[in-house]
Amino acid sequence: MRLVIVYNPNSSNYRRVKKDILDDRENIFKDYKLAEYTIKKIGFENNVKNLKEIIKDKDLLLAVGGDATAAITANAIMESKKDATLAVLPYGNFNDLARTLGTMKLSDLNLDSKPIKLYPLSISVDGEFWRYATCYVTIGMTAEAVELFDEPKFRKYMQKGHKSSWRSYIALAKWYFKNRKKKIFLPEFTINGKATVKKASDYAALSGKSMCRVMKGRYDFKKPEIFRSKALKTISFPRLFVLMTRSILHRTPGDETKGDILEFKAPATVELQAEGEYKTFENVKKIEVKKGNQCLKVIQKD
Repeated sequence: MRLVIVYNPNSSNYRRVKKDILDDRENIFKDYKLAEYTIKKIGFENNVKNLKEIIKDKDLLLAVGGDATAAITANAIMESKKDATLAVLPYGNFNDLARTLGTMKLSDLNLDSKPIKLYPLSISVDGEFWRYATCYVTIGMTAEAVELFDEPKFRKYMQKGHKSSWRSYIALAKWYFKNRKKKIFLPEFTINGKATVKKASDYAALSGKSMCRVMKGRYDFKKPEIFRSKALKTISFPRLFVLMTRSILHRTPGDETKGDILEFKAPATVELQAEGEYKTFENVKKIEVKKGNQCLKVIQKD
């Protein structure tokens, strides 16, 4: 079997990836024929396009990195239509897919185990497919906040230590208090024809076991149709505090759904974010979030 290692040489944790995995790959994965794909600075969609062209039936793809690396690999497999399997090792800020699968370290990863079926979210904008999300998608303020992770100054700051998740939380908190009342992050919209909470700033759909590491989900990733979603008013700090406390101590609140159609009363400019990768859309009338028509084969901790 061929093992394709997918990694990002420009990531803040690349030195750890190189030391832990790449330098000793011939010994660690000695039973496999090895290949690799290095993520390039060409954007999410172009990396997905290039990676899917090299995927073959029966391949095992190992994403060694953060959620963005895992998301590129997952989308490439889904779009390739090949009979390939995804495995993940976490070297990012939040590592939500690795947490969902339980493969948080190399010893958790049994590449010979039978894959399980993961049913990702499928996101479309005005009827055009955007991408798959294995764990979650957000729209609005929380999606816009993710842009700070691409700022050169912040990426340099992240490289100063390995406890990058706490650095991320501090940076997000600073961004939140600076920007939360500066603009309307989501114009008025409905979900499946029903009005949302007044002045909602966010929509979130959660299918995996966590969102940004601390917000707890369920096992919806194993279900072909069901996930949880919620329209939120996170610009209100008291509401955000209650949301975060409940999400950490119990579960992230959300309504069970088989699919959501968000319709804006007027064409809107909105930010979408799925597992750390974001995009701004203009003149949007409708966004649809549902489970995809196909599953993704993944390696879960035994």
